[in-house]
Amino acid sequence: MILDPLPRTPDHDIPAPLLTELTALYASNREFQALSGDFPDPDDIRPEQVAAALADELAHPDTEVLMARDQGRLVGVAITLAHHPDPADPDPWIGLLMVDAGVHRQGHGRRIAAAVEARFREAGRIAVRLAVLADNPRALAFWTSLGYQVIDHRPDRRQGRACAVLRKHLAV
Repeated sequence: MILDPLPRTPDHDIPAPLLTELTALYASNREFQALSGDFPDPDDIRPEQVAAALADELAHPDTEVLMARDQGRLVGVAITLAHHPDPADPDPWIGLLMVDAGVHRQGHGRRIAAAVEARFREAGRIAVRLAVLADNPRALAFWTSLGYQVIDHRPDRRQGRACAVLRKHLAV
């Protein structure tokens, strides 16, 4: 598994072939897209919508979009935040971890999560947090199986959706 930052053109655009791959990955997760409401029509996700969503994420200077490839194929994406906007929150965050639905249940999500955790650990971070939509029990089961513990329940900062906040201590 290779985890690399999102490459961008000199104009800060996403290269067209990669945007096509990302759009397919986002569209493959129809159930999550319908649940999250991040796109107007989960059955018709378009490249310009994915580009706009990623541009919104990257507008925050501490955000990193990571591409996960296995044998050259884009199998997932992770969006991380090195510092939460709340100064009282000392931990980095995983804002999104999405695996292509065509390769679900093959261990890619676990490997991506482990690679993200390793990046934070190498940067000297001692824990990581994330939020799971309250009505997404599969995601909650996935993250708790990786050792994340629910520490809070609150609405997300962008859309006010009910979420469980989870935290994992990163052992040295």
